Amino acid sequence: MTISRQVLFWLAGLVAFGLILKLFSAILLPFVAGFAIAYFLDPVVEKLGAMRLNRTLATSVVLILFFLIFGGALVLLLPVLEKQFIDFAAKVPELLTAAQARLAAVLSRLSAELSPQDMERLKGLAGGFAGDALKLAGRLLGNIWSGGLALFNLLSLIFITPIVAFYILRDWPIIVRNVDSWLPRDHAATIRELVNEADEMISGFVRGMGVVCLILAVFYGLALTVIGLDFGLVIGIAAGLISFVPFVGAIVGFLASVGMALVQYSEWGPIAVVAGVFVAGQVLEGNLLTPKLVGERIRLHPVWIIFALLAGGSVAGFAGLLLAVPVAAVIGVLVRFTTSQYVGSRLYWGNSPPGGEDDDGPPRDDRP
Repeated sequence: MTISRQVLFWLAGLVAFGLILKLFSAILLPFVAGFAIAYFLDPVVEKLGAMRLNRTLATSVVLILFFLIFGGALVLLLPVLEKQFIDFAAKVPELLTAAQARLAAVLSRLSAELSPQDMERLKGLAGGFAGDALKLAGRLLGNIWSGGLALFNLLSLIFITPIVAFYILRDWPIIVRNVDSWLPRDHAATIRELVNEADEMISGFVRGMGVVCLILAVFYGLALTVIGLDFGLVIGIAAGLISFVPFVGAIVGFLASVGMALVQYSEWGPIAVVAGVFVAGQVLEGNLLTPKLVGERIRLHPVWIIFALLAGGSVAGFAGLLLAVPVAAVIGVLVRFTTSQYVGSRLYWGNSPPGGEDDDGPPRDDRP
């Protein structure tokens, strides 16, 4: 079989695989979640295996501990979070009244400085923005509900995910060997090299950013609670957990907490302290957590990560969000490999030999 026919065969296989994922996107969540848990915990099981512990026993011990810790955290946090949500729902009228009073004060100041025409335009822009924001929020909630948190998917996530995680984690070496045996023999070494590079990127992002998000969630939640901000625990945990999307967690948390502080406090001191929590969180993340726990191994641009997450969520809901970064990492590896092949071919150099007098070659990527 020629190389071109091999490429066409594998491209057709990838297209078919993508169509299957799209067709069954409504039931993918527990399987994707189980695979993600198995991938996350495999190094721990490998270490226990190196200590001559049976793979099935090691898998059982690791998964039991994982779900005990995860379930224990939920048991401890859910009552507190539930109380804050109930209190928030009860205080919504009061918060709206306070926000309306603040807005009226701001508009009164602006009306003294702006012309009537400018004030009308400002009100129209504000009304249009608010309407668009509500529509966007409604669409997002609808997508979340239909994409991953409907009752059936929630129950399947609870009961099916542990089973899927157990079998995938237990049989991980067998799965890897089987997939390796399917590789075309002429290109097996190259494919293994690319897979290892993608695996390093994915593991660096998933495991590293997972720890970073947990640390930020604890930091933001505790700091805002100690300050005394209403619903600070909910805002802080949410901001930390969505920090895997570059800048989004900090921006959403900052706006939500500062907005709540503007309603709650009449002086600027506590408001500045609340804002300082997120400034400190960004300094902590950018200068300590991300360099130490994630590093530069992932080589994924923040814009590419944001695009991948939005595209994954649009295509397959919450399951698509879980698949987005791994798929983006694989695409990144394939693009770099294709580019390296291109710059070493006659398509790039033409009739000029590489390293000629007037050619500096392609731009270098000096990142580690």
